[in-house]
Amino acid sequence: MPSLFPTASALSAAFNSVSPYQLVQSPPKKRSPYTARQELYGAWSVVEDAENKAQQLSNAAAKEVEKASKTAQAQVGKIELYSAKYYATCTFGGLMACGITHWAVTPLDLVKCRRQVDSKLYRGNVDGWRKIIASDGWRGIYTGGSPTFFGYSIQGALKYGGYEFFKKFYSDLVGEENAYKYKTYVYLAGSASAEFFADIGLCPLEAVKVRMQTSMPPFATGTLDGIRKVTAAEGLGGLYKGLVPLWGRQIPYTMMKFASFETIVEIMYHRLPGKKSDYSTLAQTGVAFSGGYLAGILCAIVSHPADVMVSKLNTNRLKGEGFGAAVGRIYKDIGFGGLWNGLPVRIVMIGTLTGLQWLIYDSFKLFMGLPTTGGAPPPQEAK
Repeated sequence: MPSLFPTASALSAAFNSVSPYQLVQSPPKKRSPYTARQELYGAWSVVEDAENKAQQLSNAAAKEVEKASKTAQAQVGKIELYSAKYYATCTFGGLMACGITHWAVTPLDLVKCRRQVDSKLYRGNVDGWRKIIASDGWRGIYTGGSPTFFGYSIQGALKYGGYEFFKKFYSDLVGEENAYKYKTYVYLAGSASAEFFADIGLCPLEAVKVRMQTSMPPFATGTLDGIRKVTAAEGLGGLYKGLVPLWGRQIPYTMMKFASFETIVEIMYHRLPGKKSDYSTLAQTGVAFSGGYLAGILCAIVSHPADVMVSKLNTNRLKGEGFGAAVGRIYKDIGFGGLWNGLPVRIVMIGTLTGLQWLIYDSFKLFMGLPTTGGAPPPQEAK
């Protein structure tokens, strides 16, 4: 008796490819070398998803920073260029830029100072850190970090704030046209004047820092303990006996730091398409970091012999010995080559440190609604 329902073969013949019971397989295609590998799609999706999330977080962070910036500007009020409020803002920006960055590179500075005093003490940075950690623990690599932070916070505040003040002072003194024509001399004079006063604030803490870093075990447990011990043994003069060599190190360093930074940034904006104002705040801070790093390399080379002498004078100067006599005796001991001990380490340290300082300083200026440093056009755009 024939079935009342069609057979499976009849259904297949009637509906063929649309039947849910029929799987139609197309012939395999030869994969070209440009065809994406499907087995990697899953990984690609994960990477793309992570990138999207990172971008979302970055955008959210940028919005929060912008919100905080507007709030800070609203609380402070409009900051007129070259007003007392402007110089106060630059002073605070310099404090943030220098204190944090100098403290962060304390491990490099520690090995550098000890090698300047005794070049045979460590074979290099890693060897120095290994030996310091073995004898003093991990905290040992931050020996001198406290006076470093406080000393360079004071110095950074006076240096950056003072530079903005003296740059404007000398520009007004010579007139707008001459200030642009001889701008490099204005940068040099302004930075030298600022550093002169900044070093007076730095010197006592630098003396404590150097003694802590070059004596083993460290002669003091911290900043206040170090100041107390120096003044008890040598009076207040003991905190300032390194002031002249500090000026000898820091004033050329700062003159190179500011003048070369301003020049490098100006060249960079000149080479880039468009004007400085065409670039985003992120791009401008990128230029600040790049210009600061290059300027830092030049700073390290120019100031290194004086840096070695500061380390030597703070540890090897005899009681009652005159400055000239001490310098002559130390130079006779170490020779010309000894003045360059630790230079490669200092180039890396100062390059990174200076780049980060300009990045922090100019980022803070932008945060407060001020323009970044350097790259200014000629007066009235026509001269």
